[in-house]
Amino acid sequence: MANLILQGRTRAQESSSAIERMYITMRHLFNRGFYKPMGVSGETLREGLLTLRPEIYGSIAEEKVELSGLLYVIDRLPYGIEECRFINLTSDEGYKDSHFKAIVPPKRRRNCYRIDEEQMNIEITRGRSEIYDILTHLTFLFIESHKIMRRVIINEQGNVTRDWEKLEKAVTVQKDLNQAEREIALTHTANILGRTFKEVSAVYSNFSCPENKERFLHIIYWLGKLAIEESIKDNKRIVTFSPVLRERLGHHIHGEQWANTIKKKLIDLNLLERPLHIISANMHSVMNTLYTPIALRTELKNKNRFEIYEQLSNSGNTKLRSKVEKVAMSKGMYFIEDQSGANINVQIFDTAQYEGPWAELSQNTSIEEKPVLMVMDYAFGEQAYETMDELLKPFTDSTDNKKYINVKSVSVMGKAGILEGGKGDIMIPSAHVFEGTADNYPFKNELKKKDLEGNGIKVYDGSMITVLGTSLQNRDILKFFHDSTWNVIGLEMEGAHYQKAIQAASKLRGSISAKVKVRYAYYASDNPLETGSTLASGGLGTTGVKPTYLITEKIIEQIFS
Repeated sequence: MANLILQGRTRAQESSSAIERMYITMRHLFNRGFYKPMGVSGETLREGLLTLRPEIYGSIAEEKVELSGLLYVIDRLPYGIEECRFINLTSDEGYKDSHFKAIVPPKRRRNCYRIDEEQMNIEITRGRSEIYDILTHLTFLFIESHKIMRRVIINEQGNVTRDWEKLEKAVTVQKDLNQAEREIALTHTANILGRTFKEVSAVYSNFSCPENKERFLHIIYWLGKLAIEESIKDNKRIVTFSPVLRERLGHHIHGEQWANTIKKKLIDLNLLERPLHIISANMHSVMNTLYTPIALRTELKNKNRFEIYEQLSNSGNTKLRSKVEKVAMSKGMYFIEDQSGANINVQIFDTAQYEGPWAELSQNTSIEEKPVLMVMDYAFGEQAYETMDELLKPFTDSTDNKKYINVKSVSVMGKAGILEGGKGDIMIPSAHVFEGTADNYPFKNELKKKDLEGNGIKVYDGSMITVLGTSLQNRDILKFFHDSTWNVIGLEMEGAHYQKAIQAASKLRGSISAKVKVRYAYYASDNPLETGSTLASGGLGTTGVKPTYLITEKIIEQIFS
């Protein structure tokens, strides 16, 4: 038994060391300015990823090509990335004002630009976490591309298999494939990938997009083609970091612009001195919770509120959504679309103009004391520190006068991986532990387990790990966290960064009250300890609706009370 525990700890320590090596290497490569992912300079990243074998990347260490992980990565990288030999990470350097058309990946808010046939530029405006995310995904992509190459090259002269010739013919033909042609191409592709015809047929449509129905075949072909050119012609793929990005990173340029825009808006609305409650959440749950009872009275007579919330969460239901938004805009909601590059939109709610049922909780409060709610969209990793740090600073006007913000509470509601339980369960943290360091941030959470129990959803409380990147987590290290005395219940990417900024502002700088209240609650998007329950297995669907709104309602109730 002791030997098994020792082996388990050794695997966890090995995984932890691999993560540390990868991050040190990524910082080194960033300072260097460029590297070749499949060359000597990219070797440490490749070895680290293969040592880790993250759950999200599935069969990365096996000979067969990983399909679910490939879909996860492709959804987070720009369309056409598989065709590009040169990938350039830049700051916001003015491409939005050029003829280049911005390409935004479906699952990541970042602007990318196809410069020519061989080059893709990716704008980095959300800090180091975004760089780590991209480099990890690219490493996975290139490892998979070389698996394809090894399965299709016959000899050193570069001769290829019949399967590859048939795939190439299907991809390069200038017409849409009919069912028979597609199934023939998928048969050859299955042989190349080391997968069954059933497996490749099942994922084929998930890769399809309006620009290219045959995108799955296209991606496999181009990944293999560039890997063959790397192997036979030594045409290495290269990742570069622009000089402006290297100069700007870490200076809070986007965060400062973002925060100043919000403070100016609060001044314009005469709200800067009112009690401010900051909420990090999505752009719909607070608005819907406040205004659905007013805007959708008729609909609520026939259905319960969670059924209505599910309908509002359906992106196709524009009629209901616009109805709620129209009422919200006429009764105290203001929208700030981000122009700074931070990619974080903001809603401001002046509850002095609000007349819904929640207002009854603060009906005896004077207008000067009526709460102002500021909802900010999700930050990404280290960007959480940048944005919260800048937001909590006093606003300095044109005459150098400092105007302090009357922050009463900060609430964070988001998705996280759970280590005990399943999708849709709720986690209430008592501390955030920063992965890879001894940094830990205990706090008094105004939200309690008992506040959210009794609604048919399981609720867990304990510590949360703030990870350096969700795509680097493997079962061994997560199991160690779960079984250790840290009492870890889940993992996410922003909590420690938010709390670091709040503690610095309240206890060190004195820019906000030391009595500021904090609320953290997460609902489970996946369980990386369970096979088939990782982020790569698919989205939450409507499973996340009920926990989202239960948490939102409790936050609003506490703020109004």
